[in-house]
Amino acid sequence: MTARLVVLASGHGSNLQAVLEACTSGALAAQVVGVSGDRPDAYALQRAHSVGIPAVAVPRLDGEERRAYDRRLAEVVAQWEPDWVVLAGFMRLLTSEFLDRFPHRVLNVHPALPGELPGVRAIERAFDECQAGHRSQTGVMVHLVPDEGVDSGPVIMSETVDIGPHDTLTDLEQRMHAVEHRLLVAAIALLIDGR
Repeated sequence: MTARLVVLASGHGSNLQAVLEACTSGALAAQVVGVSGDRPDAYALQRAHSVGIPAVAVPRLDGEERRAYDRRLAEVVAQWEPDWVVLAGFMRLLTSEFLDRFPHRVLNVHPALPGELPGVRAIERAFDECQAGHRSQTGVMVHLVPDEGVDSGPVIMSETVDIGPHDTLTDLEQRMHAVEHRLLVAAIALLIDGR
């Protein structure tokens, strides 16, 4: 059986692209059935449109509370009947209004190791800590999102990424994104296989 994936993304969508390519190649026994995000200008939505996948922007309305927004987003996602909801660069913290609609079926890729650098700008923060002499490595994890904790759910997979003494931030970002793409696909495969 082919797993139905809905991907949420706020930006360029390179993780989405990795998932799409893995579905096309057969590396994932899955199909992306819908893409959504909070930013209408997100290139991730264009990536989906270009290959015929439904893509719907759900921007937050002026004055809209987080929980009301999450209910609205959940309605959009639910129409695609996902087996898994993949947060691939989705830059909003989801509340229980969304997560309870898809219990134990939401996963996130985060550019840091478990327990380290939760929240935004994790790659930049790791690089800055390295420059200050406090860190020589960082990493990537894919984890489940069972509740409103920030990047703290059960870890499916993680991988360490070294920060070299001559690395620029761009060097580190490129290496981190390459690991994100590979690890996200591998973690989705594990979940689909029921492992």
